[in-house]
Amino acid sequence: MNGIIERIYNFYETLGLPAALLPLLPFLTIIAVLYAVIIIIARILVRKKVIHNKTASFYLFVSIWIIGFLLFTLGPMIFSFYISFTKWEVVSSPQWTGLDNYRMLFKDTMFYKALSVTFYYTLVSVPLQVALSFAIAMLMNLKLRGIYLFRTIYYLPTLIQGVAQMVLFIWIFNPNVGLMNSILGLFGITGPGWFSSPNWSMPAVIIMSLWTVGGNMIIYLAGLSDIPKSLYEQAEIDGATTMRKVWHVTLPQISPILFFNTVTSMIGAFQTFTQGFMISGGPDNSLLFYAYYLYQNAFMWFKMGYGSALAWVLFVIILLFTALVFRSSAIWVYYETEQNGGRKRRVRRKTS
Repeated sequence: MNGIIERIYNFYETLGLPAALLPLLPFLTIIAVLYAVIIIIARILVRKKVIHNKTASFYLFVSIWIIGFLLFTLGPMIFSFYISFTKWEVVSSPQWTGLDNYRMLFKDTMFYKALSVTFYYTLVSVPLQVALSFAIAMLMNLKLRGIYLFRTIYYLPTLIQGVAQMVLFIWIFNPNVGLMNSILGLFGITGPGWFSSPNWSMPAVIIMSLWTVGGNMIIYLAGLSDIPKSLYEQAEIDGATTMRKVWHVTLPQISPILFFNTVTSMIGAFQTFTQGFMISGGPDNSLLFYAYYLYQNAFMWFKMGYGSALAWVLFVIILLFTALVFRSSAIWVYYETEQNGGRKRRVRRKTS
């Protein structure tokens, strides 16, 4: 395969094309040839009436996604799984070591530190994000003048994420000239060191995670607008208070959306990287998130095999917690085709 790529590269180099394009052209050429082969095979099958013309068109359109999935998702996943059983320092050839990388995990104290930091962040930030975004959505669902302006204001922070968000909050939590400590100073409170303190760096990141609750708020608003008004009218006739209407009508009706936001927020929290990267793990490794520790091993220390093993362990952890939430959904998630949080079961009548 490397020889084919090299020949294609040399061919384009002889044409005098710009040097910046040369590394990309062999890849694009292989994709074009592969897609041309798919088109030829599809046309042959259509002519021989093996498949219908519309069916062939469907597969041709889907093949673009399938090729991208195989090359950029499934292919790298299979390769990383293989690499996790090897010792590979990028510059040398991979050497098969079996389960040594996975055994090393249980002896690595930093692995447990990264796990504890990530679990702490996930278990605290996810419930706060879900609850706060729901509370804001309830307020933004009120029929008041100018409510659309407030919805926009709450959603706008979600447009500033990643490195830009982290740089902004580094200034906000600056212990000397930051906005947070300046506000606390107005009430006679001496603000902590935040990102320079091992005890306050994680609370600062958790507070920072609430910056983007506007994204979940929009999803809640869509769900709240779909709740039939007749349910609230019936509850009022029965004498239900506002809190009872929220508990017995609103929450069950939007429980599928609560479930969706919980799962997606949890997966995102487990994959937190930027906060740890920008602070270099934080003081005393207080922000050594699992994804950042994985990055350190794979791309800073060139322990690609060990980094791949870390990645697959993270995949299993996310899979287990997601499955746990899915299993618990039978208790608290209600759908229109379900009763009492559980699916309707068909009762078979005994025939005599």
